[in-house]
Amino acid sequence: MDAFCSTLSPGSIMIKSMTAYAGSETSIGDLTLNCELRSVNHRYCDITLKLPEHFRFLEADIRAMLSAKINRGKIECGLSYKKQTKNTAHFTINSDAVSALLAATNQIEEQMQASLSFSALDVLAFPGIQQEAESDKTHLNEGVAHLVKQTLNQFLEVREREGAQLKVLIEERCHKMQTFVTQAGQRMPQVLQIIRTKITERVTELVAQPDFDRLEQELVYLTQKLDITEELDRLTTHITEVLRVLNAKEPIGRRLDFLMQELNREANTLGSKSTDTEMTQISIELKVLIEQMREQIQNIE
Repeated sequence: MDAFCSTLSPGSIMIKSMTAYAGSETSIGDLTLNCELRSVNHRYCDITLKLPEHFRFLEADIRAMLSAKINRGKIECGLSYKKQTKNTAHFTINSDAVSALLAATNQIEEQMQASLSFSALDVLAFPGIQQEAESDKTHLNEGVAHLVKQTLNQFLEVREREGAQLKVLIEERCHKMQTFVTQAGQRMPQVLQIIRTKITERVTELVAQPDFDRLEQELVYLTQKLDITEELDRLTTHITEVLRVLNAKEPIGRRLDFLMQELNREANTLGSKSTDTEMTQISIELKVLIEQMREQIQNIE
């Protein structure tokens, strides 16, 4: 564990994507080791390790290294190896396994009408006959620790690069949303005036002597009912908060997801209060931008 912990260096935390891939290779003794890391979005941190049997003793250390640097995502870490071919290579035979295999073969042949011949190569191909030399676990631990750290650093760099791209896209959509919010605020007085004029003209046509005091009260009530000042203020507040959170030095995916829900609620209310084609279109544009951001935020740690 010490070899793994000592290789970790604290890095600056910034927005990260949950989708990434990295791979590295190294040589340890007569082994060529390959490490691969890949991830997709996930609500929590879900780490799956695929290790050869000879490396099972490193599972806890590798898992600790990954969980120390990764907060969210479905992570798959694979470690594989192959032995390097050398001119001085030789086989080590498990004599006990050979004896057990031959004894079992004799028992089987006693029940057969005729014995079957097999070669020494057939025996060598049987699992457990060839023995691999025991690796130095301390040396192996240090080598794998360096390999996993190297792969993890590349993996985090990919996450940060993709996260930086997502940040730019979200910021662009936030600025577009604020433009639409400003347009809605500028359009609203005109919409209310159009409504007042239409209702006044309609009442005047239908009633010979309209009660203008009562009409004014109704118009004031209708104006209050259709007023979207609060919705526009909350939209602006949420957009400002999204831009602030994007610069936070901590995982922000869940908070951004919550803010998308709040933005969508205000955009829906804006649309339900709309009595004007232009205001309706503004509401639709806002919801389109929010949905685009929501899809991108699903990949943010």
